[in-house]
Amino acid sequence: MAGLMLSISGIRKAYGGRVLFEDATLQVNRGDRIGLVGPNGAGKSTLTSLVLGTESPDEGEIVLERNVTLGHLPQETMPFGDETVIELATAVSPEFTKLRRIIEAWDHDHPVEASHPEEVHDNVHDRFNELGGYRLEAKAKQILAGLSFRESDFNRPAREMSGGWVMRAHLARLLTMEPDLLILDEPTNHLDLESLIWFQEYLTNYPGAILVISHDREFLNHLVDSIVEIRSSKLFRYRGNYDGYLLQRAAAAEQLAAAYKNQQKEIAHLMEFANRFRAKASKAAQAQSKLKQVDRMEKIDAPESDDKKISFTFPQPQRGGQRAIRLKDIHFAYGANVVYRGMEFEAERGQRTVLVGPNGAGKSTLLKILGGVAIPSQGERELGHNTKAGYYSQYRVDMLDVSRTVMEEALDTPSRVTEQFVRTLLGSFLFRDDDVFKRVGVLSGGEKSRLALIKLLLDPPNLLLMDEPTTHLDMSSIDALLYALEQFSGTLIFISHDVYFIRALANRTVHVNAGQLTTYPGGYQYYLDKTKAVSERAALTAGAKPGAPTPKSAPMPGVDRKEQKRIEAEKRQAKSNRRKDQQQLVHKLERRIADLETKQAELTKELEKPETYGTPGRSMQINRELVTVQDELATCTPEWEKQAARLAELDAQ
Repeated sequence: MAGLMLSISGIRKAYGGRVLFEDATLQVNRGDRIGLVGPNGAGKSTLTSLVLGTESPDEGEIVLERNVTLGHLPQETMPFGDETVIELATAVSPEFTKLRRIIEAWDHDHPVEASHPEEVHDNVHDRFNELGGYRLEAKAKQILAGLSFRESDFNRPAREMSGGWVMRAHLARLLTMEPDLLILDEPTNHLDLESLIWFQEYLTNYPGAILVISHDREFLNHLVDSIVEIRSSKLFRYRGNYDGYLLQRAAAAEQLAAAYKNQQKEIAHLMEFANRFRAKASKAAQAQSKLKQVDRMEKIDAPESDDKKISFTFPQPQRGGQRAIRLKDIHFAYGANVVYRGMEFEAERGQRTVLVGPNGAGKSTLLKILGGVAIPSQGERELGHNTKAGYYSQYRVDMLDVSRTVMEEALDTPSRVTEQFVRTLLGSFLFRDDDVFKRVGVLSGGEKSRLALIKLLLDPPNLLLMDEPTTHLDMSSIDALLYALEQFSGTLIFISHDVYFIRALANRTVHVNAGQLTTYPGGYQYYLDKTKAVSERAALTAGAKPGAPTPKSAPMPGVDRKEQKRIEAEKRQAKSNRRKDQQQLVHKLERRIADLETKQAELTKELEKPETYGTPGRSMQINRELVTVQDELATCTPEWEKQAARLAELDAQ
């Protein structure tokens, strides 16, 4: 059902002398899928607090439509008590939780009251069922399983689990509740790759609206239909996913730069006339008129610098031997829990290997064994010639001197680097201005992680082992890290749930599951294609082949050979026709996109011409045309991606 859910009108919010929002406006409708982006400190979490009502705007109005329910997953750990995992996941309301505990106590012959007459018993069950009852519990269990909880975890006390798992249980609670507006702050931070894929697929069918803060580009591309960027204390909305937003923002920036440039030319021309003739009696009135014309102009602000490209070169490690590391016959267990038995692993110089697989499969343990942090009970770890291993997770605390400043700690490196180089690097990882003079001891966990990462980049080992390196980084910092690792000449083995990061780096994939390693000699897409093909072959072997064509060699019951050939020929022709139609649709979209891009370039070029501004209203007309072109591009591009993917599917059949 379409309709307005949330209206943010002209809000202002400041802390001390710093203005986060000034006349910011946003509208959220039912069914919207909005990604909220902006650099760290721009005000994303503050906007969330304003919507939730935990903070109030200094000016303006935030109106939530009547009876609209909100659900919020914060970035940091949420509170919990003695609840079990399933109790957290079904805590959709205090009343439901109370009724569930009463019924559970009765089921286990531990009456909450001294007695519970049949009437009370029936009333409790009736009310419990009105609120969703066992159907809600079954739904919560299904969601918990999707988030990689095992059935044996459901009745475990949440306090026995890590903060990340508790956050998953709270996420399961929100998905079980199904609020009208789901507000998620960095939800992928707490997920491994397998549960992330399940989660984003689940959200595509979520019945309510979603407002999500995320630095995960792939996740945003998969989920959202619009991006809201916080910039210059305002909220700017762009239609389409994150990639579409980048294209539109670049076009808008180009348009703004052209408009600003031309307005400055016009102002300079008018001021030159005024300055030349203001002292001349015959021209003084005209000169004054030109000055008034400049005053009346609605001034275009100078475009903000948006230089996110990192242009420096990182130090490179010493060249090692062809084989970087080898594990032979590794046995490893945590008490009675056997992780590996007879495991073998090898990596060569220059390989960039991503470890994938379900949570708890042993990926982090493998990384620790490779780093020499976890010692196996049996087997050998052989480092290659001149190989020096560096394990990122270990460095987060151990390599930092808490008494130093951030700048002092970063400069303490064997590499020859200038203070300006280090300042630039610190800035790209969010240590800006006076932040570089903070003591390491007062930094948050995320800040310490970023500083440890900087130190690792300034003096990298030639075998780099990294466990979830993008956690606590915003998009520009992830770009800086990618830039560094793309230059890195050594061997990289890493774990990440950021698909964009994985696709950009990995040239080898190792799937880890139940102590078994399966190597795929290609990047993440190669791994997906191969595992999909294996799954399809397994389904065919098992006889589970929904939609699969009948093999030519299999005779059709009750049909003679000639008739069977005719039917097969018709099927081939129908398939060929479908492919041809799809190909024409893709080509039509490609031609339209090309035309729109040409038109966009022409309009932008026309805006750069001074004579455009000599005709009253002409620049406004061009701007309107440009917005129309950009809107259509934002619609056509994702449609082309969808139809091209469909064509690829038909080709693969």
